[in-house]
Amino acid sequence: MKHLLYTALFYLIALQCANAQQLKSPNGNFTMEFTLLNDGTPSYNLTYKGKTAVKPSKLGLELKNDNKSLLNDFTLADSKISSFDETWKPVWGEVESIRNQYNELAVTLNQKGTDRKIIIRFRLFNDGLGFRYEFPSQKNLVYFVIKEERTQFAMAGDHTAFWIPGDYDTQEYDYTTSKLSEIRGLSEKAKTANLSQTSFSLTGVQTSLMLKTNDGLYINLHEAALINYSCMHLNLDDKNMIFESWLTPDENGDKGYIQAPSHSPWRTIIVSDDAREILASKMTLNLNDPCKIEETSWIKPVKYVGVWWEMITGKTSWSYTNEFPSIQLGVTDFSKAKPNGTHGANNANVKKYIDFASANGFDAVLVEGWNQGWEDWFGHSKDYVFDFVSPYPDFDVKGLHEYAKSKGVKIIMHHETSGSVRNYERHMDKAYQFMKDNGYDAVKSGYVGSIISNGDNHYNQFMINHYQYAIEKAADYKIMLNAHEAVRPTGICRTYPNLIGNEAARGTEYQSFGGSKPNHVTLLPFTRLIGGPMDYTPGIFEMDLSKLNPNNNSHVNSTIANQLALYVTLYSPLQMAADLPENYNRFPDAFQFIKDVAVDWSESNYLEAEPGQYVTVARKAKGTNNWFVGNVNGYDSRTSNIIFSFLEKGKKYTATIYADGKDANYKTNPQAYTVRKIEVTNKSKLSQLSAPGGGYGISIIENKK
Repeated sequence: MKHLLYTALFYLIALQCANAQQLKSPNGNFTMEFTLLNDGTPSYNLTYKGKTAVKPSKLGLELKNDNKSLLNDFTLADSKISSFDETWKPVWGEVESIRNQYNELAVTLNQKGTDRKIIIRFRLFNDGLGFRYEFPSQKNLVYFVIKEERTQFAMAGDHTAFWIPGDYDTQEYDYTTSKLSEIRGLSEKAKTANLSQTSFSLTGVQTSLMLKTNDGLYINLHEAALINYSCMHLNLDDKNMIFESWLTPDENGDKGYIQAPSHSPWRTIIVSDDAREILASKMTLNLNDPCKIEETSWIKPVKYVGVWWEMITGKTSWSYTNEFPSIQLGVTDFSKAKPNGTHGANNANVKKYIDFASANGFDAVLVEGWNQGWEDWFGHSKDYVFDFVSPYPDFDVKGLHEYAKSKGVKIIMHHETSGSVRNYERHMDKAYQFMKDNGYDAVKSGYVGSIISNGDNHYNQFMINHYQYAIEKAADYKIMLNAHEAVRPTGICRTYPNLIGNEAARGTEYQSFGGSKPNHVTLLPFTRLIGGPMDYTPGIFEMDLSKLNPNNNSHVNSTIANQLALYVTLYSPLQMAADLPENYNRFPDAFQFIKDVAVDWSESNYLEAEPGQYVTVARKAKGTNNWFVGNVNGYDSRTSNIIFSFLEKGKKYTATIYADGKDANYKTNPQAYTVRKIEVTNKSKLSQLSAPGGGYGISIIENKK
């Protein structure tokens, strides 16, 4: 039910005068005050239950080649207060329905001397604040270039931060935990090698940024609905503890080309004194537009396996031959080439994965390295690198499709662009039609390496528009999209739910590139997943990767029980069992959890949470009365204590607990686990030990009478 009341209700405004407006959240826990400073600079502050979340902070935009920026000399022309309350149903998600309730303040500002007008719109939810800049149609502000957005987030102290370095090209870093004052000194150490990276400041960090205050507030800074605008980073003034927005530039240093009427993305601040409420927040989704796809029955959550991990570990290769010094599509004759003997995407190997998927109830098989061009795909600024339709001689597109179909399995297409986005866009229609003609309805795209289009970064406005173009074009063909190395999500999956997954963070593949911190997965729900689901590709059972490839000495910093828990704690409607079939066959009782766990949910309850230390989640499988619980743990062993109060009263359930073994440890004994069954009701309690880098998974199945 929607209620849109454009009236100054007494409980919405505590103060309204010439230069100040005050807004309260529907539950009264938040108070936001907007003020024009003496020089006409817009400013806001935010409190939560009487505690300062954001001190007075300036707002505005600096313009390029303009005599007057949108920073000061404003007067208040108008203000409107409204209230909104609706409940909507996502196509897929953590819950079956989402309440979207907020109080809104829209202030219209006129700038003296320019006769320019902007609107700053604030929406105050029960879980935080969103605000954006709006540029109405007007004669004195039509086309303009943003030199920098000057949005501030002034912190009330030297908070603990969970951060990754600011970078225009990658988010694939391990998180660092430190005080704000320590970021500068730790910045260089926090950067690790990547195929494309462009840092900009020793105090620059990326959103979603998680913070914890000394007096127990959890604060998350991010953005929502990033469309036709540059991605926002944050740069810290560490003398005054003030974050300021830092947009991603193009090759000219310009940060955004704007044509009015238009608006910025939402800047978001989620706050609570309970870490679990940060994880449960749906504010980012609520700040995005409703679904624009009229008929969505073709969008379905997917559990899949794939010819991927063996390539990542170096057991097999993407390339077909070693004969040619370079490849030119349409010129190089692969039919006469000698195979290298390591190509993973061959008919026999793909059939093995199809058989495994079919036998174990998986929906699909991802195949990478099926298409011509992998021999020299990277590092040459090569524009025409792939055509996305030409298979290698040992990959029978139609034959494999028919074989998979006979087994009740789909094949997931792979489109690696190698950063050549112009090439991808000119081939996109043909590639998507090729997919439809051959029975593919989902694609994993990739943007490895530097963007080839003349100096663009992964996260500037041009590339944001490209990612959006790919999403909408895929929707035209009824194709689900899983983008890797793209910009981190900002809730756009509400508007386009065919965006069924993203990577956009340090995923499982980095366990093969030297490893990730054992507490990494306890931080991703507080950071990367605030904007949308992640294709993390969990489920690794063999942690010693030299057993797959003698030349790979990496170790997966996780226990088997931790890997199982990830299917619940790292939400995604697209979940991969990433390891090789033979490794699952070695541990059939642990693999049973991956086979059983759902990928779409009607309820989610966050039972325990502390960033960097632990996360415990219970989720109810959509359309059933069955639940799954996941717990992931950080560096130190701990006892997780939960109550099964989320279960239906009066019902009995069988809980199968997949837990760390007595001496389990992510480094020294990662494959030690136990499986036991107990009967539980909504009054039952559990105390379960979680090892360092460990955790547990529980399947809870209703007992049938």
